[in-house]
Amino acid sequence: MTDLSSDIKTELNEELKNIIQYWKANSVDEKHGGFLGKRDHFNTEVPNANKGAILNTRLLWTFSAIGNFQKDDSCRELADRAYDYLKKYFHDKEYKGIFWELDYKGNPIKKRKQIYAQAFAIYALAEYYKLSNDQEALKFANDLFFLIENHARDRKNNGYLEAFQQDWSTIEDMRLSKKDDNSAKTMNTHLHILEAYTNLYIASGDISVKGALINLTDLFLEKFLDTKNMHFQLFFNTDWQRAKNVVSYGHDIEAVWLIIEACKAVENSILLKKAEKVAVEVAEVFLKEAYVPNAGVINEKDLDSGEVDEDRHWWPQVEAMVGLDYAFNISGEKKFLLAKEDIWEYTKEHIKDHANGEWFFRVDKNNNPYETEDKLSMWKAPYHNSRACMILLKK
Repeated sequence: MTDLSSDIKTELNEELKNIIQYWKANSVDEKHGGFLGKRDHFNTEVPNANKGAILNTRLLWTFSAIGNFQKDDSCRELADRAYDYLKKYFHDKEYKGIFWELDYKGNPIKKRKQIYAQAFAIYALAEYYKLSNDQEALKFANDLFFLIENHARDRKNNGYLEAFQQDWSTIEDMRLSKKDDNSAKTMNTHLHILEAYTNLYIASGDISVKGALINLTDLFLEKFLDTKNMHFQLFFNTDWQRAKNVVSYGHDIEAVWLIIEACKAVENSILLKKAEKVAVEVAEVFLKEAYVPNAGVINEKDLDSGEVDEDRHWWPQVEAMVGLDYAFNISGEKKFLLAKEDIWEYTKEHIKDHANGEWFFRVDKNNNPYETEDKLSMWKAPYHNSRACMILLKK
């Protein structure tokens, strides 16, 4: 990666320490086991909050990744804790796979099989295996891989279906959240399958994973990418007909570097060359549409209505820093580097919560934080910001 100035590198290193410390001190559920389900905007614990698979797997990935990045025995202990809780409570012993949500005592209350959650479990288990060399964890990840391939992969039209009932039968409402379109195939879920399979292939070297990963990179470059506007389309039906014409800028810029890493993992130089070209082109559009100098990265735009969501969410800021760094390394164009550094300055000032720790979930266009959002929850975890720090700190 790009050599950072000593000041920025020092700041990112310090910020990584702050993130780690926050989650060590504030996420553990000492009373009921595992990790807390929710802390509000003011960092106050929400009693008896439900526990989501996404938070647990992202914590497992984060503590494992930090343990792999730098020796930290306390992170290893927390990674063990997350792994043990995933196995004991989130794992469906009857039908296999990962439950979507538990109550605060660990009882499953939403047993649906969301492929997004299966993918995050694979991503986390592969990282945990790298840390622990626990063969059972690698087998767990491989078993989830074959569950996805056997149940979710559309062998007729290609791609992966979104969700299923507990027993892997069809489900009517496939949405990850209420704000999503009820589409059979989404860019978001495919992106995190791609991310998961990349990590699993690096850990296992399994030829079946490699084949699925190559197929996924092709899907992103041939199906999800709209070459007319250089955005990744978000929502499709089973026959790849587009639904809502909404652009998620954070997903655009996150996708470019994850696709590159997938191409590197499978050692496919032809795909890599194509992915690098796309990365620069997507980053060019991103700078024009999503990046606001001295004011961070906006969230979304509806290309049909022209409606723009100008809120600044925490995670697109850091995904932009990584994606723009990749674009700079490929192209050598300094504008990508300058934008990356400017977004970091904005993040330090307006996204970091200097009073209560960690980062705000989102702020409005005037940089006022939304006090209804959580500091720790199903969708608020340390995976995006800690990962960005680690990637940018690597030489």
